[in-house]
Amino acid sequence: IADQARMRRDLQSIRPDDDTTIELRLYTSHRIDLVADRTRTINRLRGTLLSMFPALERALELTNAGPLVLLAGYQTPAALRRIGVSRLTTWLRNRKVRGADSLAKAAVEAAERQHTAVAGEKAIAQMVLTLAKEVMALNEKIAEIDKLIEGRFREHELAEVILSMPGMGPRPGAEFLAAVGGSLDGFPTADRLAAFGGVAPAPHDSGKTSGNLRRPQRYHRRLQRVFYTSALVSSWSDPNSKRFYDRKRAEGKSHIQAVLALARRRVNVLWALIRDRRCYQITPPVTEAA
Repeated sequence: IADQARMRRDLQSIRPDDDTTIELRLYTSHRIDLVADRTRTINRLRGTLLSMFPALERALELTNAGPLVLLAGYQTPAALRRIGVSRLTTWLRNRKVRGADSLAKAAVEAAERQHTAVAGEKAIAQMVLTLAKEVMALNEKIAEIDKLIEGRFREHELAEVILSMPGMGPRPGAEFLAAVGGSLDGFPTADRLAAFGGVAPAPHDSGKTSGNLRRPQRYHRRLQRVFYTSALVSSWSDPNSKRFYDRKRAEGKSHIQAVLALARRRVNVLWALIRDRRCYQITPPVTEAA
């Protein structure tokens, strides 16, 4: 153990977390579980609907709220044909569904292409109804946990600094704080933070060999997703990030390589901003000559 502590430079110190960091870690982990449950339920809904009404399954995007509201009311081709486009549009609008007219038209057109009732249609329709309501309930739970995450995150002393970085909203910021323990006390350099987040080479030393840097095999995967996703968003919205991304692409880097390079550069910026307790500015401040 002592030899490893002497050789390795990627070991993190163990320190107690504050209440805000603990709560953010609990909330963000719970949100990940809810999203995974929603994905599984949507896949089950797709498979169930496909076995009864394949034309409607192709016409609906079940990750949106409108199609779920539709399936909670009407599941079979016969029911959609009976109500018709006009009445279905009104029914959807009364439930505040966006794009009610186009959704109703697509659903009724799908019903017109299928006039055959499959065996067990009544039981399948009931399963579709149940699964659609489950997805809607999960969407509400995710929206509630998002409000908790945002509210708790904005109470943190580093929230303003983190939010000033392009691409770093309340949820990625909360993921960042939960991963690093609420502060950068365990990361004396930006290199350590980048290696921990999987966007920089990590030391793989052994015996008398040192300075052997390779792609990290063990890193915080949720933090890497935060760094990568925020870099991707900033490459569209922030002119500094866009210039850096375009330069890397001009050098022959692939899209993923260019985004990872941008993520690594942004770690340096974020680490420095947190160290100095100042917010990001698109144009760096001009220092006066002595």
